[in-house]
Amino acid sequence: MASTKLAVLAVLVLLLQLSAPGSAGDTPAVMTVNGFQRGEDGGGPSECDGKYHDDRLMLAALSTGWYAGGSRCFKAIRITSAHTGRTVLARVVDECDSRHGCRDNIVDTSKAVWAALGLDTNIGETPVTWSDA
Repeated sequence: MASTKLAVLAVLVLLLQLSAPGSAGDTPAVMTVNGFQRGEDGGGPSECDGKYHDDRLMLAALSTGWYAGGSRCFKAIRITSAHTGRTVLARVVDECDSRHGCRDNIVDTSKAVWAALGLDTNIGETPVTWSDA
């Protein structure tokens, strides 16, 4: 009986890990361009530290679910462009608030990320995959 309960618990833990966004391989997303500097279209200072950040850095904001209450703050994520196949690392510094207009599948990044992926920011949005680095 105890071994059956243990097996069921193990299966439940595995299913939970597989369903957590970004935890099992690459997660499909839509990448948008964001301004992280004061006065840009990214809104106020970042959620992670209450500061503005330089757009020349590899930065990202994640939709509320993926932001996970700030648990990914200052951690690196791996972003791969579906168009160019290039991959970059970016640091999470902000939340794209899904309760206030941000879709729940957004990786909002600095212009530096777009440039490193070989993409034109005028596209506005592009398919990517991402994962924890």
